[in-house]
Amino acid sequence: MEIELAGAELKSVLNRLRRAQGQISGVIRMIEEGRDCEEVVTQLAAASRALDRAGFAIIATGLQQCMTEMEDGSRTTEDRDETRGRLEKLFLSLA
Repeated sequence: MEIELAGAELKSVLNRLRRAQGQISGVIRMIEEGRDCEEVVTQLAAASRALDRAGFAIIATGLQQCMTEMEDGSRTTEDRDETRGRLEKLFLSLA
């Protein structure tokens, strides 16, 4: 199963991932500097949310594409069942 992200979707996902990357770098720096535990955990939680949102956006795009393919009949029932199982597994991995 290959998910194709359109320009706006791709930009949104990449922005979320870059935000998470910056937050993780900040968490590392905060730990190295011996910053307050509450501040570190707050930044770590923000990074986690950014990663979750990026993952959910990717899965939502995949679901949308699969639904479109199912409606236009370009997938067999077997393909649909396999794709559904894979998407369900991906979704649960983020839950």
